[in-house]
Amino acid sequence: MAPLHRTTMLLWSIIASILVLTTVNAQEPEHTVSYFHNLPARLFFFDDQPSLIYHDVVEQNIYVSNDEGRSWTRADDIPEHKAAMVIEHPFDNNYAFVLTKGKVHYRTQDRGKTWKAFDMPIGPALVGRPLSFHSDPKKYGYILYQGTACERVGPWGAVCHDETYYTKDAFGSAPQKLLSETSRCQFAHSSKDFKHDAHEDLVYCVAFDTTANDGVHSLSSSRLFSSTDFFQSDSRVEELGIGKNARGVVAFAIVSKFAVVAMRDLAPGNNGEMLLYVSVDTKTWAQAQFPHATSAKLRENAYTIVESTTHSLAVDVMLQDQSTIGTLFVSNSNGTYFVESLRNTNRNELGYVDYENLYGVEGVGLANIVSNAEEVEAHRASKQLKSRITFDDGRTWSRLRPPAEDSEGRRISCNPSDDECSLHLHSVTLPHNFGRVFSSPAPGFVMGVGSIGEYLQPYEECDTFLSTDNGVTWKMIRMDAHKYEFGDSGSIFVVVNDEESTDEVHYSTNLGKSWKKYKLGLKVRARVLTTVPDSTSQKFVLLGQISKKDAKGNDGRCVVIHLDFAKTRQRQCTEDDMERWYARSATNEECLMGHKQWYKRRKADADCYVGDKFTDPVEHEDNCPCTDEDYECDYNFVRQSDKCIPAGPEPIPAGICGDPTKTYMGSSGFRRIPGNTCDREKGLKKDEPKEKPCSAAQPAEGEIVHQTFDFHAPVAQYSYFRNSRTILVRLRDHTIWQSSNEGYTWEQQHPEERFISFYMHAYSNDRAYLITNTETFFYTTDTGKTWNKLKGPTAPNPLGLDVLHFHPMKSDYLIWSGGQDCAHFGENCHVEAYYTTNNGRNWKLVDTYVRNCNWARDAELLADPNQIICESYKNKQGNQLFFKMENPLQLIGGTDFFNKKTLLFEHVVGFAKFSEFLIVAEYQTDRGSLDLQVSLDGRRFASESSTKAVFLHVTVSEPPNPWWGNILKSNSNGTYFGVSSDYVNRNENGFVDFEKMIGLDGIALINVVSNPHEAPLTGRKELQTRITHNDGGTWKPLVPPKLDSQGNKYACDRTSCTLQIHGYTERYDARATYSTPSVPGLLMAVGNVGEHLAEYTESDTFLSRDAGFTWEEVHKDAHLWEFGDSGSILVMANDEEATDHVLFSTDEGASWREYRFSNDKIRVKAIVTVPSDTSRRFILMGYYPRSPDAAVAVHLDFSALTSRQCVLTVTNGPQDDFELWSPSEERTERCLFGRRTYYHRRKRDANCVVGEQEKQQDKIVETCACDWVDFECEFNHRRDAEGNCALIPGTEPLSPDDSCHGDDEYWYERTAYRKIPYSTCEGGIRPDRGTAHRCPGLKGHGALFWLFVLVIPFLFAALIGYYYYRKSGLARGTIRLPGGDTGPLYARDSGALATLASVPWFLLGVAGIAWEWVSSRFELLATGFRSRRGYRNVPVDEDAHILRFEDED
Repeated sequence: MAPLHRTTMLLWSIIASILVLTTVNAQEPEHTVSYFHNLPARLFFFDDQPSLIYHDVVEQNIYVSNDEGRSWTRADDIPEHKAAMVIEHPFDNNYAFVLTKGKVHYRTQDRGKTWKAFDMPIGPALVGRPLSFHSDPKKYGYILYQGTACERVGPWGAVCHDETYYTKDAFGSAPQKLLSETSRCQFAHSSKDFKHDAHEDLVYCVAFDTTANDGVHSLSSSRLFSSTDFFQSDSRVEELGIGKNARGVVAFAIVSKFAVVAMRDLAPGNNGEMLLYVSVDTKTWAQAQFPHATSAKLRENAYTIVESTTHSLAVDVMLQDQSTIGTLFVSNSNGTYFVESLRNTNRNELGYVDYENLYGVEGVGLANIVSNAEEVEAHRASKQLKSRITFDDGRTWSRLRPPAEDSEGRRISCNPSDDECSLHLHSVTLPHNFGRVFSSPAPGFVMGVGSIGEYLQPYEECDTFLSTDNGVTWKMIRMDAHKYEFGDSGSIFVVVNDEESTDEVHYSTNLGKSWKKYKLGLKVRARVLTTVPDSTSQKFVLLGQISKKDAKGNDGRCVVIHLDFAKTRQRQCTEDDMERWYARSATNEECLMGHKQWYKRRKADADCYVGDKFTDPVEHEDNCPCTDEDYECDYNFVRQSDKCIPAGPEPIPAGICGDPTKTYMGSSGFRRIPGNTCDREKGLKKDEPKEKPCSAAQPAEGEIVHQTFDFHAPVAQYSYFRNSRTILVRLRDHTIWQSSNEGYTWEQQHPEERFISFYMHAYSNDRAYLITNTETFFYTTDTGKTWNKLKGPTAPNPLGLDVLHFHPMKSDYLIWSGGQDCAHFGENCHVEAYYTTNNGRNWKLVDTYVRNCNWARDAELLADPNQIICESYKNKQGNQLFFKMENPLQLIGGTDFFNKKTLLFEHVVGFAKFSEFLIVAEYQTDRGSLDLQVSLDGRRFASESSTKAVFLHVTVSEPPNPWWGNILKSNSNGTYFGVSSDYVNRNENGFVDFEKMIGLDGIALINVVSNPHEAPLTGRKELQTRITHNDGGTWKPLVPPKLDSQGNKYACDRTSCTLQIHGYTERYDARATYSTPSVPGLLMAVGNVGEHLAEYTESDTFLSRDAGFTWEEVHKDAHLWEFGDSGSILVMANDEEATDHVLFSTDEGASWREYRFSNDKIRVKAIVTVPSDTSRRFILMGYYPRSPDAAVAVHLDFSALTSRQCVLTVTNGPQDDFELWSPSEERTERCLFGRRTYYHRRKRDANCVVGEQEKQQDKIVETCACDWVDFECEFNHRRDAEGNCALIPGTEPLSPDDSCHGDDEYWYERTAYRKIPYSTCEGGIRPDRGTAHRCPGLKGHGALFWLFVLVIPFLFAALIGYYYYRKSGLARGTIRLPGGDTGPLYARDSGALATLASVPWFLLGVAGIAWEWVSSRFELLATGFRSRRGYRNVPVDEDAHILRFEDED
C-alpha cells in the first residue's frame, strides 16, 4: 500500500504544482483610467494601428493615444480650441486631417504624432465630411475639399456658394479649384468594391449649371457633372441615359459596387417622387425599377439605401405617409430591378432601418419587422417588433429560435418550438453602442440585446444573447442589457452593464461558456465599449461617465478606461487549437453566389490567444456545382416563371446570318450572375449557347418581321401590364396565356386551373390577379415573372359583379366580392365582401348581401384611406339575384375598415368614383325619381371644394324610344350642373358617345341625335358629330377635308355636309380611343362626310394632326388603327373584311405602305400595343374565317425600320426632329383655363425613333390674363337669364373670408363670382374681388417697428439654428449618404453599413435645431441626446456627406 500511497501523494503534488503554475500564469486583466472634460465627437482608431484619436468638440481639441487608449496627449501642433472636425484617410492609415472653422487646417502623416498646417482659399463647407478621397493607394494624395465662399451683401448679409478644390499631394502644395456651385464631388475610384475600368482620375460632381445672385438655386439646375482632368478641358454632363432630362439631381453616392444617383422627378404631377439611377461601370446608367408602382413610390423623405452586398443593392421604402414602416427590396446583380424581400420593416424618423448584414458572411442579415403594422397605421398603436433573419440574401426570412434556458439555467417561459416564442433583438434604430450592432470581423460570432416572447420588450427589460454560428442558434449569456465587444479574433468577449452605473466588466475566453468578473475600482456609466476595428486585439476601450462624487479635482467626469486582457492567457494558439468553421452550415443554404464560405477560428475550449494582431480573418471559398439560382436572364431576355424568353428577335453581329435559312449559335437566355463562382463542369450549364434559325435573329435595318401564334379558342379578355411588355390573354375555354415580349412568344399559365377572369391592379402597374372558379386565385407583383397561389375567402360571385376592388394608395389593400350559398343558385345565394391588408394572405368580413363594396379613397378623392363604402341590401335574406326595388339598397360608409358604420343613404341606385368626386344616385321613393349627391370626402355630400368640374350624361329618352340624353357640366365642386349639350347618343349598355382627348385640356367629341322628333316614330337615330375646344362651352361640327384619299371631291358639298365619325358606343374594344397621350393633337377615326353618320361598313378612315380642327382622309374603308412609338409609326388593318396585310405609315398618314403577314386572310378584331403607345411592336388579334371558334395573334415588329434616334433641342434648331404646337393656334379662345399650352411633337417627315426618351419639357405653358371664362358662380349662386351670377332665392351667401395668405397685402370681400380653381390666369379682370381691406401684420407696420420687435431678438438664435441646420444636414430635401452625417457621435471605419436615407425635414424646427446646438455644448445633454445616433462609418464610401438643396415649391 505504501508505494500506492506515495504515488498518490506524488500525483497530488504534481497537480498542486500545475494549479500553482496555472494560477501564476493566468493573471488578472489590467486597466488604466484617463480623464476628460467632455465626451468626444469622434473616437476612432487608425486602421490596423494602435493609434486612437479623441476629438473634444466642446473645447475643440484633439487628443492622441498611440497605445490603444492606455495614455493620452493633446496634439500640441494644433492650437487650442481650433479643431472643428477630424477626418481620417479611409485608404491610408497614416493620414488624418483636422479642419478648423477658418482657412488654416492641419494634417498628420504619422497617425497623430505630429501635425502640420496647410492653407485653403476658403473655409470648409458646413457638411458632414468636406473631404473626399481616392481609393488607389498610389494616389493617396488625391483629395477633394468642399468649401464655402461668401460675398458680402450690405452690412448684414452675405451670398454664399460651395466650391470644390483638389490636391494631388495631400495638401502638400497649393490646392487648385475644381468646380464652383457644387454640392458634392467624389472620385469614381472611391470604393474598393466599385470596380470598373474608368479613367483613374474620373471625378463626379453634383453641381448647379447656373449661378444664383442670392445663393439659392432651383433644383432643376442641379446636374451630375464628370471630368477626367479635374474640369480643366474635359467637362461633361452625365445624361444617365435620359438625355437632357437628367435634372434635379439630389444626391450621388457609391454603395458597394454600385454608383447611385438620386434625382427628383420634375415632371408635372409628381409630388416629391424620387428616381434612382444606377451604374456598375460608370458608362451605362439605368433607372431602378420597383415592383410597387403606386403605393411605394420613392418619395423624398421615405426611402433608405441600406447596407448592401457586392451582388445586390438593398433599398427600404416607406409605404405609409403617417408611420415609420417600410418594405425592403433587393436588386438584381446590376442594381436596376428590385424584388420585394421583407415587408413591414421598422424604421425611425431619421430614415434609419432595423437591418444589418452580418459581417464577413455573405447572405446573412438581421431585420426587425412591425408585427402590428395595421394597428400602427390605423390607430397609432405602439409598435410591436419582431426579429427576422435571412441566410439566403433576403430571399426568405425566418424567426430567431430562442434558447431553452436563460443564463442561470432556468427554463424560459415559453416553448421554443412555438412560432410565437422567438428571440427579438434591438437593432439599428435604437443603438446603444457604436459600430456594427450585432457582429464584428470575428467570424460567426453575433451578440445582441433583446427578449424572448411574442415581440421585443423595451431595452431596459432585455437581456444579452450570443450566437457562435452566425445567428442559427442562440444562448442567453447575461441577464440585463449590456454593451459588448469581441476581441482577439473572437477568442475573448467583453460585456459591461448598460442599464446602470457599474464598477465591473465581465469577460469570457471560451466562447461564452463561462464568464469571469473584473473590478474596475470606480463606478462608471458605460457609453461606448470598443476595440481596434478588425477585433484582433486583446485590448479594449471603455468610454463612460462617473458621478460628481467620484470625480477627482479638475480631472473631468468623462473617463476612458483602457482594458488589457493580454495576461489572461499565456500561450499562443497553434494549428491544433484552430478549427474550420463553415458559414451557414447549420442551414441548408451553404452555397451562395456559387461557393461555400469558411474561416479558421479558435476552438471553444482551447486555452490560448490567437494573436495575429491587425490580421483580418482569411475567407476561404469552395466552389459549388452550378444550380438554377446561379443564373439570371441574359441581355435581351426577360424572366417568365422559371424561363428566360427573348424580348424580341435576338441581336447578332453583322455577317453571321447572310442566309435566313441557315442557323447560328445564340444565347440560351441565361447567364451566370456576375461575380458568381459556381463550377459549371459539375453542375448545370444553363448558359450554353444554342443553335437557332437565322429567321429568328434581329432583321437588317429596314426590314419588318412577324410571328403568328394560334389559340385553340376565341379571345375573351386581354390586357397589358402598364409600363410593361407583358400581356395576358384569357380564352373562352377558361385558359390564360401570357407573353412577356409583346406577343413574340406565348405560354399558358397553370393549365390545371379553370379561370373565369383576371384583374390588372388599377393602381399598381406590376400586379395582376387570376381568378379561378373556386376559392383559389393567383397573383403577381412583378408583371407576371412569377405567379403565387392563394385562397380567397369564398368562390367568386356568380352575379357578374366585380370580384376585386383596389386601393389607390396601398397596393396590398383589396376587397373581394364572393358568392355564398350560390351552388346551383340556392335560395340564399348572396354576395359577401371581404377585405385584406396583406394582398390576400388574410381576409376579414366586411358585409353580407352587398352589391358593390369599394374603398372610399380614390386617386384624387381624398377620403379616409381606411373607409369602405358598400351598397348593401336592407333585408338580408333570400336569393340576392331576384331582389327588386322593394328591398332598398342602402349606402353605408364604414371607417376603420367598416368597423364604424354610418348609414349614408337609405335607398340608392348606385355610386361611382370619378376623379375627386364620389357621386351617388339616390332613389326618392315618394317621387319615384333620382337625386344626384356629390361628395369629395366620402362622408359629406354637396360640400365645398377647390377642384375641377365633372361631365354627366343624363338619359332623357329610353325604350320604347331610342336611347339618348343630355350632357351636363358641373361647376368646379360638382354641386351645380348646367346643360352642355342636348340629345347625346348612348346605347342600351349605358355607354355614351362622349370622349375627351387624352392629354389635352378642354377638347372632347360627342355624337348627337340630329332627329330627336322623328327618331321615336321611326326608331332610327341619325347621328352627327360635334367637337368642343373650350371644355364644353360650345360644340361645333367637324370641318370636313376638301378631298378624299384618292384626290377626289366629296359628293356632299353643301354647308350641311360635315365630317361624322363613329364613337364609343360602336367599338369592339373600348380602349381603342381616338387619341393617344404619346402624340399631342393626333386623332384617328372612322366616319364619312355627309349630313349624318353613315353605316360603319360604308365609312372611311380619317386623321387629324391638330386636335380635330382640320381632318384628312387617309384611306378608303373602315380600318382599325393603333399608334406606335409616340406616333412615329401608325398601323391600320381593314375592319370590314378579312385581310392578309396591314398598312403602316411613318409620316403620320401622309403616305402608307403595305406589309403582308400571312397567306391566309385573318379577320382582325383589334390591334394592340403597349398602353403608353411607345413601342414599335404590335399584336393583331383576330381569327381565321374558316375557324371562328379559334383565335390567332400576329406579332408585328417594326423596330428595324430605322435606328436613327430622334433629336430634341431646347432651341428647336435645324437638326431638331420636334416642333412646338398648341391647340390655341386654331382655337377662337386663345387661352383655356388661364393658360396657353405648347406641346412637343415629332415633325411629320422626321423618320426617326422616339423610343422611351422623355421630352425636354412635355409642355410649355404661357399664363394668360384673367377673363370672364375663368370665373364661375360662387356657392349658393347660379347664372340668371342674362348670364350673370345671382344669389339663389332662399339661400345665404358665404360669410366673408378675411384670412390673409403669404405676402398678401389685402383681403377682398366675396362677390357672386369665384375664380375656377383649375384656372391659372393672372391679372386681367377680377369679378371675384369685392371691397379690398388691408391685411393685418407685417404690411400694417413700419419696417423699423418690426426690426426691433422681431429681427434683433431672434437674429442670434436664427444664425445658430441656420449654422446647425446646414451642418447637421437637416435642411429640407437632404439625403443621408453613406458614412457622412452628424452622427454617429463615435465612429470607426470597420463597418459596412451604407445609407442613402431621406431625412424627414419637418420633424425638427428651428427650436429643435437650436436646442441640439446648445445641448452639444453641455456634456450631460450631449450624452443623452447625441449618443443614440447613427452607425459606424463605412469603407465603401468614407468621404460621403450630406447635400442640401432649396426645394422648388
